[in-house]
Amino acid sequence: MGRIVDLCGEVAALADEGPHGLALPAEAWDRLRGDWSDEDIEDALGFVKDSLLQSDLVDAADSLSARLVELLGSWGEAKAWAAAVEGHASVPVEVIGQLARRVDRIEEILVAYREDQGPDRDGFDELRRRLIDHGIEEEMEADRDEDDG
Repeated sequence: MGRIVDLCGEVAALADEGPHGLALPAEAWDRLRGDWSDEDIEDALGFVKDSLLQSDLVDAADSLSARLVELLGSWGEAKAWAAAVEGHASVPVEVIGQLARRVDRIEEILVAYREDQGPDRDGFDELRRRLIDHGIEEEMEADRDEDDG
């Protein structure tokens, strides 16, 4: 067991993030082949990839859950609940952006684990574009304010 753990540690140290996820450079493969079979190296690389993705997933899910608990908890107070029931609840754009970023990261990671296609992202992707545009507009407005000042 200790040898496999050592191999995983070496693979994690030698691997680089590429366009298709974690990958080992050719020279790393050659070096590891001195002590390991290609199958062992591939297994270790797969384990390291899964471990990193699971860690990212836990971090993103934890962050999203904390923000949702905070957001939903804001409607726990009687006055806020009454306003929500009357249809007057609002969520600030900043909060929408924070939630969208966290959900987007979770969705990126879940692609590697899903057996099905996942949810329809059309509306979500449009929201992301609007949030980006909104951020650009705010930056441009701040630049104009500095020029006027």
